[in-house]
Amino acid sequence: MGRRRHKKRELNEYILLREPLSREAFAEEEVLIAGLARTFYEADFFWTFEEGDLVCYLHEMEPGEVRDFITGPAGTAVLKRYAKEQCRNPFITLLEKICAIGSYGIKGGRRIFVGYADERKVISRKKKAEERGAYYYTTGHPFTRNNKALPEEYRDTIICGDSEEVLKRLPDNCIDIIITSPPYNFGLDYESDKKEDAQVWEQYFQKLFAVFLEGIRVLKWGGRIIVNVQPLFSEYIPIHHIISHFFMEHKLIWKGEIIWEKNNYNCKYTSWGSWKSPSSPYLKYTWEFIEIYCKGDLKKTGEKEEIDISDEEFKSWVVAKWSIGTERRMKQFDHPAMFPEELVERCLKLFSYQGDVILDPFNGAGTTTAVAQRLKRHYIGIDISSQYCATAEERLKKDKKIGDQLVLF
Repeated sequence: MGRRRHKKRELNEYILLREPLSREAFAEEEVLIAGLARTFYEADFFWTFEEGDLVCYLHEMEPGEVRDFITGPAGTAVLKRYAKEQCRNPFITLLEKICAIGSYGIKGGRRIFVGYADERKVISRKKKAEERGAYYYTTGHPFTRNNKALPEEYRDTIICGDSEEVLKRLPDNCIDIIITSPPYNFGLDYESDKKEDAQVWEQYFQKLFAVFLEGIRVLKWGGRIIVNVQPLFSEYIPIHHIISHFFMEHKLIWKGEIIWEKNNYNCKYTSWGSWKSPSSPYLKYTWEFIEIYCKGDLKKTGEKEEIDISDEEFKSWVVAKWSIGTERRMKQFDHPAMFPEELVERCLKLFSYQGDVILDPFNGAGTTTAVAQRLKRHYIGIDISSQYCATAEERLKKDKKIGDQLVLF
């Protein structure tokens, strides 16, 4: 029955259980306690009398072993004394209290009552991480912790141009957060379609990933890339998986995935010939995906006073399914595929600090930059369409004017 350790622990490493006696301890009880101390290690548990109570200091135990000891030959004398005095057995009563504890770990068939969660969550995880390598797919990444400031001429700007070329002008490690929704440009009446931007898929991903590669380069150590995307269901192309594979292949840590529930139940139920048939049922999706990746480290450093998320917002938004209606002002901004401001607000509050630099390399009509300005973040928005860049600038001016008026009021 002996265990690993011989010396007592610090008292704060035990659970304390008491059973009142309201009498002096019997000599037989003192003998039984001495026998328990000889048989079981005091680092696991030990019994004593304190202020008229029978006390058990408990760290770990297999209660069945102790019950067998108390009711076996070692406990014969004390059991006879209890029968003679017609009193209850306080050792068994305490064992029942121990058995009633519902929160414990199991190791070597024994119940661990103290520190079992720490052992499981810290020691085991650390050992396993060392054995397999943390974020194994990021092994050998080329990233540096040497973050830099975004040059002043790019801070709080809307830039009309090719994102890949514009980003090449920026230094490494100068952007805190990239949040974007890449343009699909397939079957949509984008202005850029007139410039033959609607390319075949290979060309599309080649260009998209060239922009993302520059984005990875300019992202700070600990920075995040947040991509809103949905699969192209009609052509059975899982864009969200293709993008995730790209970022992981380029050594970014996949932090997680948020389901953006749009509650769009008007989408079609079937493709031709699939109604009520197993031949090719058409799956109906009412949501999109928000994929989050980190560069170098899951932890992003920042000042506590620059956190602007409330308790209720945090508790609600870390549940990774967000019910947010679609943007209803797309006609107003003459853009066919905008994500709503609330989505950007949640991402920025949850994953960035006030004063951070936010980049959207496909800024479109300027939702990301408008929300960034409103939430006291710096921003840089890039888009190839001069029309959308003008719209984004106008939104910034309008929001700033409204904000100034509110401050004055």
